[in-house]
Amino acid sequence: MSLYAIGDLHLHFQSELKARNQIEDKIWQNHEQMFKENCQRILTAEDTLVLVGDHSWGRNIDECQMDLEYIMALPGRKILLRGNHDMFWDAKKTDKLNDMFKGKLEFLQNNYYSYKDYALVGTKGYTFEGPFYLDRYGNIQGWDEKEAEHAEKLVKRESERLVASFEAAQAGGYKKFIMFLHYPPTNILQTNSIFTKIAEQYGAEQVIYGHCHGESRFHDSILGKKRKIRYSLVSGDFLRWKPMLVVK
Repeated sequence: MSLYAIGDLHLHFQSELKARNQIEDKIWQNHEQMFKENCQRILTAEDTLVLVGDHSWGRNIDECQMDLEYIMALPGRKILLRGNHDMFWDAKKTDKLNDMFKGKLEFLQNNYYSYKDYALVGTKGYTFEGPFYLDRYGNIQGWDEKEAEHAEKLVKRESERLVASFEAAQAGGYKKFIMFLHYPPTNILQTNSIFTKIAEQYGAEQVIYGHCHGESRFHDSILGKKRKIRYSLVSGDFLRWKPMLVVK
């Protein structure tokens, strides 16, 4: 029995394709089949797979039906985190999704799930991604203040949801935590954030995130060990559609 993670499948079996890189970038061509084959080769029925958001381009649950069926058909237990493109997932109706897909999929927000002696906690998260103002050499000289202010509000809301997830796990008696985000824990301007502080406060052993696509984005945030916490990017194109082993 092992724990794996990956994110950003961006499935579109029923919805119109919106991402140009999924047409032009070779790593996205036939990625659904590559991922399915990797899962069938690596995962067993006893394993757990956490998918860290951006599951589907569908605008509602009906447009996501085939995408979610594809995920349900993968081996093992599947736990889903909300991504910024997951329009089918109303943040206030996570319980409804868990009821709708009971025994098939589990949705992680304001709650936690158990894996051996770990609590799996998480939320979508958020980071300010610009726009940035650059000088002639490409160095950041400033940013959009209005967008930065809006980002602060979203970061506060998501950090509160993350704390709720940790608190629920602690109330359940858990002392070991693995933390999942969709957005990276920091942006390119930061070395720390409220999300890294929460991870340290509760003693998370790992922080696992997605969202960063393309080689130019793979190093936008923390990778490797920092203050005894291991940070890992698991976006699908970064992993080349092979789920990352988190815990054996």
